[in-house]
Formats: sequence, structure tokens, C-alpha cells
Amino acid sequence: MILQGGCVKFCLMSKNKAVILFVITFLVTGNALIAQEESTVFVIANYKEKLKEIILCIGNVEIHNVERDIKLFADWAELNTETKDVHAKGSVVIHLPGEFLCAEEVHMNLDSSEGELKEALGRVQPSIVYEAKEIERNNESVYSLRKAKITSCTQPNPRWRLSASRANFKKNDYIEMWNTVLSIKKVPVFYFPYFRYPLREEKATGFLMPQLGYTGQKGFNYTQGFFWDIKRNMDATLTADYYSAKGIGGGVEYRYMFSRGISGQLNLYRFLFKSEPGEEAPPDAYLFRFNHTQTLPLNFSLVADVDYNSSFEFLREFDNDFKRAVVSNRRSQVYISKSWSYFNINARVSRFETYTRTTDTSIIRNSFPEISFRSSKIKLFSPLFFSFSSSFTSWEYGNDTQFEEGTQMRSQSASFQPQLTLPFTPIQWITLNSSVYSNLTYHFQSYAPGTREVADEPLFIPEYGLDVRLTGPVFYRIFHDAQGKPKLKHIIEPNFSFQYESPIEDSDRIIDYRRYFRYHQISYGLTNRVIVKTERMPREVFSLGLKQTLYLSPEDSPLSLYRIDGEIPETSDISGYLRFYPARKYSLDVSGAYNPHFKTFSHLRVGARYGSRNDNAFLWINWYKSINPYFEGVIYDRHQIGLYGGIKIPRLSLDAEAELDYNVQEKELVYSGLALVYHYQCIDIRAEVKVFYFRERPETQFNISIGLGNIGKSVGFFSGLGF
Repeated sequence: MILQGGCVKFCLMSKNKAVILFVITFLVTGNALIAQEESTVFVIANYKEKLKEIILCIGNVEIHNVERDIKLFADWAELNTETKDVHAKGSVVIHLPGEFLCAEEVHMNLDSSEGELKEALGRVQPSIVYEAKEIERNNESVYSLRKAKITSCTQPNPRWRLSASRANFKKNDYIEMWNTVLSIKKVPVFYFPYFRYPLREEKATGFLMPQLGYTGQKGFNYTQGFFWDIKRNMDATLTADYYSAKGIGGGVEYRYMFSRGISGQLNLYRFLFKSEPGEEAPPDAYLFRFNHTQTLPLNFSLVADVDYNSSFEFLREFDNDFKRAVVSNRRSQVYISKSWSYFNINARVSRFETYTRTTDTSIIRNSFPEISFRSSKIKLFSPLFFSFSSSFTSWEYGNDTQFEEGTQMRSQSASFQPQLTLPFTPIQWITLNSSVYSNLTYHFQSYAPGTREVADEPLFIPEYGLDVRLTGPVFYRIFHDAQGKPKLKHIIEPNFSFQYESPIEDSDRIIDYRRYFRYHQISYGLTNRVIVKTERMPREVFSLGLKQTLYLSPEDSPLSLYRIDGEIPETSDISGYLRFYPARKYSLDVSGAYNPHFKTFSHLRVGARYGSRNDNAFLWINWYKSINPYFEGVIYDRHQIGLYGGIKIPRLSLDAEAELDYNVQEKELVYSGLALVYHYQCIDIRAEVKVFYFRERPETQFNISIGLGNIGKSVGFFSGLGF
């Protein structure tokens, strides 16, 4: 059977041969072999015989239907000039608009282009080649195939093909197949009872390529996805997971977009554990994620955000994204907001839960509801501005045990914070902003005096404050290139701020899950910036900032929690940052804090990047270290480094990516992964190996997937984000 290239070549050879024979015969014998039987159909052949409406053609036969733009080439053909039915044999080639067909025998109507083909081979745009034992062409776009094979490879020997017992082919839409086997070269790889291959460039309904894997704890695993193109404004992906040692799971990811600003995504997943011999199966695990935005009447906006799972342990053991698996959170919130003129109103109900493995507890915070009404700065008269913020909150807070016992903290409060701001900018190199504000808070409950007993006694707390912020004087210097054009600008900006909040009485009676701090302090710092002039616009390539705070009332400050030789420290850590972006591919971000009392860094973070995932090579480095020098060996001390990089080798048709996370403090690996993608012309083979050291038992996972033409691979609900 001739493949795609052969089909085209055969068509051209047949046509050229017929034309050459026609010219030679005409010159030698002077007998024209062209018979114009109809205005839209004409025939060319070495020998032609007509009996009533039947024309018998032998040798280099060409039949043209000019009106339908159909051309048929064959060794032998019989044409009915009235019905336009043609029966052709012997190396039959048919040219249709945007399509080529080759067959050993054809029965076809040249007007409707319907018919049957035996031992047929076809090609449709852009590059789909198919062959079949028999093809029934029902109309211009729908075919039925028996014992079919298809591929999008253009090589004489395709790198892959799909074989099926039967198939339906809808031109420019899809090919659906039954009892399908995917073969790479001649090696069978996958079997599909039903398979649908999309032919459109845009999204199309069909099965995704499966993903196979193996882990020591979960056994063999198989992930299969199905994409459903419901409408132009909505689609869904259905996913099924099978773990031979653990059980089965399935879920749906539904996306939608409507008019009036309505859009969102819904994820549902459930996993059914299998029981071990002599043991009861663990309870089913499920996942619910929902994001929704909508514009309401009167220009209100509605946003819903839900991320709920039934088991943090399930996610830790099954989620293959390291950064997601080690963080245990649940959240549910719905809020409505509106902005107009100078004002904004927002109402929210929410629930947040954070689970800590070291203490085996969850901290929960509920707000039912939380309402705020704010204004931006409103000019009263030059240069005085007025703004305000008001809120009402009803909240609950506590750990999971307290919520079960009904002993969680709860309270309601309302507050109003007016503010007057006086900016001063007449001098270009100095910016001064001063503001006077008050915070008037009404608590509906309070602690009884001298106790921690909650009493239904309202408590009104007035508080007043002053905030002064000064930037400058600003110094700068401009550097020029050899032609005298400005090229670089160096800016130095000192900054200073003073904040005063009045002391309040009865602060120990306030019911709050957060500790009350009074801010009476002075902050000072220095910022350096380097700006480079480019053809488009100036670009900041370097910045360095330092800052420290002096607490004038340390006994009420955040440092009141700490002691040095029994004394509360008066100065904070010296915090700083450095950002360096010399070119598109390079970047360096450093931040840290230095504790002058213990002469050590309380935290350091370094992020360095070279390139992006679209480049031929990239490397991202993240290093983080934090300690609490006031308390030695607390559980929140961290020291960790992460590496993520990749390289593309076009000469070998190979892409590689690797990721590594290492806990320096514990001197142990947390996660490592390697992915290789081999581009074998029209097929992509992807292999992954991942090691999850942070799980209950370290787990090594192997995955393999294949990409074919227009078909994407199946991506499970718990696939890693890094790769």
C-alpha cells in the first residue's frame, strides 16, 4: 500500500503519463481520444467505447467533473453519463477539493461524491493519512471505514499509527475508532476500546493520551482523561485514576464563561480506597474546588472561592506537587464588592483552616460576616485630604478541638477610622506626607475586668494617631556615554517615618485572637536605585534598600514578646533587599534581616534566575534560611534550598527538566524529580521519575506519557506543577 507521499507521486505520474500518451497518439494517428459527453464531464483514455449512456474506458483513464472539481485516474473505468456513476479499477486515484484518495477499486457518483472504495488510502489537510480495507463515502464529509489505519506522520514509514476494526471519519472534524491499537513503529503500545482523534486546530471533544506510572506504595497507576468541548463558552475534562495497590478515583474539571462577566471553574474529585486483606478500607477521600466571578445589578461584583478536601493526609500522600502537598489549608469565601467615585463597599463570609502536622491540630477562623466601607482620599481644600474606613466583623477563632467542644473564641465589633492627610510636595527632591487619624472601635462583648471570662458587656475603645513620612532629600547623578548622551542614572533616597498611637485603657478586656500592639515608633532607611535608559523607556536594573525601626514604647510593641537579659529590645532587625535585573535572562533577588542584638541573620532569602522555560536552557535557584534568635530551636526555624532547571538539545531532539528541594537544617532531601521528553518527529515521548521523601514512607514514582499530533496528554488532579 502506498503511503501519503506515494499517493501524491502516483497521482502526478498517472496524470503526466496520460497527457504524454494523448499527445503522441494525436500526432501519430490524428485521432482525438477526447469525448465531450457532457458539458461538465469529459473523459480521456487510450481506448474508449460507448454503448448508449455507458462509456467503457481502458488505459490511462482520466475522468473530469469540472463543476464538482473532481478528477479520477484509473487503468480501467466504466462511466454512466446520465447518472454520473463510475466504476473504476486498477491504481485508482481521485482528486477531491483538499483531499486525495487512492484505491484498487472504486464505485462512486461524480455528482454526490458518494460511493465505496476497496483497499483505499487517503489524505486530508493538513496532514492526516488514512487507509482501510473498505471505505464507504456517505457524503462529502462523512466516511465509514473498515480495518482502518490513520497517522499524522508524513514519513514513508510512519513513526506511529492507530489501527481500528472500524472507524467513522468526519472531514475537518474528527475520526472515531473502535478496538483501537496505538503502535509506535510496529510495536503495539496502547489499546483503546473507543478512541476519538480530533482533526480541528482548535479544541475538540475526544480522549486524551493516557499516562502510565508505577510507585512502590501505590503500585501500577493509570490516568485517563477525556476532554468534552460542550460549547464555545464551556468545556470539561473528565479524569479517571487507577492505583493497583490503593484504589480508583475520578473527577471532573468544568470551565465556563458567560456574558455579564460570569466565569468560573469547578473541580470535583473522589477516591475510593480498596481494603487490605483482613482490614477495613479507609474512608473515601474527596476534593471540591470552585472559583466563580460575576457582575451583579448596580455594578456589584460577586466572587466565590472554595478549596476543600476531606483529608490532609490524603493530599500529602497523593498530591504530586511538592509545594502543594506540604501545605495543608482549606478555605471557603464568598464576597460582594462595589466601587464608585471615591468609595468602595465589600461584604464577605469566609472560613479558613490551616493544619500543622507537628502539633496535629488545625487552626480555624470564621467570619460571618465581614463588612467594610471605605473611601479614597477626598480633597477638602488644597492641600488637605479626607478619607475613612469603617467595618463590622463577626468572627470565631480556635483550634479544631475547641470548635468541637464549642469553646472557640468569638466576638463582634464595629469600627470607624477617619483620617486627614496633608501632603507636602513643593520641593522636587523632598516628599512629605502627614496624616492624623483615629480608630473608634465598639466591641459587642468583652472580658470581665481582671478575668478571661466573656461577658456581654460592650466596650468602646477610642484611639488616635499621627503618621509622618518623609522621603528625601533625593540625590542623583547622571552618567553619559562616549557621545555625551545620558545612559545611566543613580538615585539615593533616604526615608524617615514617625508613627504615634495613643495608649488605650482596658486593652486587656478586648477579645481578639491577635495580640494587641501599640505602634509608637520611628523608622528610617535608605534606598539606592540604578536606572538605565533604553530605546523604549528607562528600566530599573538595580535597587538596594535598608530599613530599621526604633520602638519608643517597647513594652507595647511587637518586641514585647522577647527579652534580652530580662529587658525588652528597643530596635528591630535591620531588614534589606537587593534586586538586580541586568538583562532579560538574568535576575537576582536577595532579602534578609539582621539582628543587631545577637549579631546574626534572622532570615535570608536568595532567588536567582537564568532564562525561562521557553529558552534552550534555564536555571532557577531559591535559598531560604530563618531562625528566631530569641528562642533557640523553635519549630519554625527553616533552612532550605530549591533548584529547578532545564535544557533543550535540538540535535538530539531531547528536552530535560529537573527539580530538587533539600532541607539543609535536617540534612535530608525533601523532593527530587527528573523529566525527559524525546521529540521523535511527529510523536513526543515523555518519561518522569519523582522521589517524595516527605511522605510517611519515601516514595519513588515513574510516569510515562505520549503526545500525538492534536491530542494532549492526560493530566491528573494531583499532577505536579513543576513539570
